[in-house]
Amino acid sequence: HVQLVESGGGSVQAGGSLRLSCVASGYTYGGGCMGWFRQGPGKGREAVAGLNKRGTGTYYADSVKGRFTISQDNGKNTVYLQMNSLKPEDTAMYYCAADPSPKSTTCGYWPRYNIWGQGTQVTVS
Repeated sequence: HVQLVESGGGSVQAGGSLRLSCVASGYTYGGGCMGWFRQGPGKGREAVAGLNKRGTGTYYADSVKGRFTISQDNGKNTVYLQMNSLKPEDTAMYYCAADPSPKSTTCGYWPRYNIWGQGTQVTVS
């Protein structure tokens, strides 16, 4: 089965940058969706970004458009989240997520994500 391991979180000042990584193991087929979600203090989990592993589309929450970029390295089965111009309100636990079904193509449909990593903390002050 698919497992996800995140890394790259940390503390940064407002205006700074971080890059999160998520390594996926156990993928049997190509295709599917991978993405990032976050949960801030006292808040519910929200979608941040997603992509189609076949490279046909990327999707972003309005709150991060123009600041965050999701990308992948299929050779390494790794998805990245480059976060620039960070704000204090970006402080959250960030989770990598996946829907590994090869039939999944609309990766901006957030409820489809059904596999989760353990999370990595991002703190912006």
